[in-house]
Amino acid sequence: MGKKKYKKHLLKSLKSLGESEYLILKSMTNLMLHKELKKNNIEFKDGDTFSFKDNIFDYSEDKNVRKLAKLRRSMLKTVNKLVSKNNFKDKEIKFLG
Repeated sequence: MGKKKYKKHLLKSLKSLGESEYLILKSMTNLMLHKELKKNNIEFKDGDTFSFKDNIFDYSEDKNVRKLAKLRRSMLKTVNKLVSKNNFKDKEIKFLG
């Protein structure tokens, strides 16, 4: 496999990891909010916003949310290592931003 094809496949892998990371974040947010907001009788109305720090998932009562958070951190760490070791140009990895 040529160098350009290899780099193209690696970029495709990074894109897939980025999309998967987003889906995991979305899933664990929904899981946590659904369970813990329902338990504490907290309701949001259309247009309400909610902000939080990333480590909120580490303190969830739901062990599945905590496992997903651990997986997500591992994925982000892997993506960062792949990016730093392969000297990508900013425009090549803008999809990760």
